Amino acid sequence: MADRLPPLNALRAFEAVARLLSVKKAAAELNVTPAAVSHQIKLLENLAGRALLIRKPRGIELTDAARAALPHLAAGFERLALAVRELRDTSAASTLTVSVAPSFAACWLMPRLHRFLTAQPDIDVRITARTRQSTAVGGQSRREADAWLTDADVAVLLSDGEFPGFHVERLVPLTVTPMTNSRRVGRGKLTPADLRGMTLIHDDMGKLYDGKDFWALWLEAAGATHLKLKHGAQLSHTVLALEAAAEGVGIVATSPELAKPQLDSKRLTAPFDLRVELPYAYYLIATEEALKRAPVRAFTDWLAAEASLKPQ
Repeated sequence: MADRLPPLNALRAFEAVARLLSVKKAAAELNVTPAAVSHQIKLLENLAGRALLIRKPRGIELTDAARAALPHLAAGFERLALAVRELRDTSAASTLTVSVAPSFAACWLMPRLHRFLTAQPDIDVRITARTRQSTAVGGQSRREADAWLTDADVAVLLSDGEFPGFHVERLVPLTVTPMTNSRRVGRGKLTPADLRGMTLIHDDMGKLYDGKDFWALWLEAAGATHLKLKHGAQLSHTVLALEAAAEGVGIVATSPELAKPQLDSKRLTAPFDLRVELPYAYYLIATEEALKRAPVRAFTDWLAAEASLKPQ
């Protein structure tokens, strides 16, 4: 009789901690708390009857047993991900699953999705908004792409586009500029000095991605870092920051590429000419295997066409 396998959650937690050598980083990747990861590791150690991790003041080391098991676990999870994709491909030929970052889903994809559904009525689309944070510039890997595509055909995420071995398309390049409620500034253009006395709204997207605050980037490019400005709300998602600005809370520095509905409806205006280009963008990623499916090709072609449309 085959040995009974430990709980899958315990194995996932161990694989992540062993690979990252950090309980905190593993918890962030798995979208759980560090305490939950530590609990799963303890459970696995009890089942194994031995220690798997050596906890030191400055980090974690693997025992010999853990080091020997890690490659087999990593390969096993990759095969499980492949099996899930094959199950989905064979059981739902006309279903398309898309994994997207929340701000992209709310601000860019949802206002356009009706056009795809109208053009492709036979394709069922399932959208999953992922809160998993993509690695900052230079850190992407096959493992990260696998994580986004575990239960999806296509993923769209904030990235520098470095995913070797995958089909990658740059969809939406991003810039940063201040935007605010149209009634607060009228129709004229402003100068940086006009920001004095205005309440700043901070979109944390840049800070979460690579640690660089959007306001700091824009003010540096405008040569206005000397200004003493009034701080205000700090918001973790672009959709929240845009809505706060549209409601008159203050002025936000974020990406106008994600604010098209508010700009078109005149709920927001961009009163400065300066737009600062960001070194990352929203990228589409998919496996070559997934692209063999007609619904996936139809959706990726549609996304590329939508992204290439010139703003009205």
